[in-house]
Amino acid sequence: MLKNFLPNQHVKSIFEITPENLKANGIKGIITDLDNTLVEWDRPLATPKLMSWFEDMKKNNIDVTIVSNNNENRVKAFSDPLNIPFIFEARKPLTRAFYRALNQMGLQKQETVVIGDQLLTDVLGGNRGGFHTILVVPVAKTDGVITKFNRFVERRILNWFRKKGMIHWEE
Repeated sequence: MLKNFLPNQHVKSIFEITPENLKANGIKGIITDLDNTLVEWDRPLATPKLMSWFEDMKKNNIDVTIVSNNNENRVKAFSDPLNIPFIFEARKPLTRAFYRALNQMGLQKQETVVIGDQLLTDVLGGNRGGFHTILVVPVAKTDGVITKFNRFVERRILNWFRKKGMIHWEE
């Protein structure tokens, strides 16, 4: 059961994920979380560096869909200026929104990665759906109330993985 919380990969930042690496592994699509994965949860718009990352993905024919548990206003305000498709109120870790994003991109699971900052939503949902999952270090050091609880649980799970020798990255 706990293995469902184990990501396939771990990176410190979204910017470590390059189109070259993705393409070398047959990846044509990204399903990504928004808050604390791409930008801080309280930052309304993309940074110039993030806009450049999205452009790089687009130039390399890698589709991106944002899948967020946040409300429509938040996700739409962020995604629309970038012309990036999105799914709001996704109810992660349920898998329905992941499959919806996959269908919208017209891709197969093995051609798609799920990227997020939380084990209990992004990684669990992606793993339950059979996707390759990439955990990123949260962009912000602060969280909302529900996310604070999730982080507490995540620390316990990560410590268990460390003790079992299943992960080797720093926190």
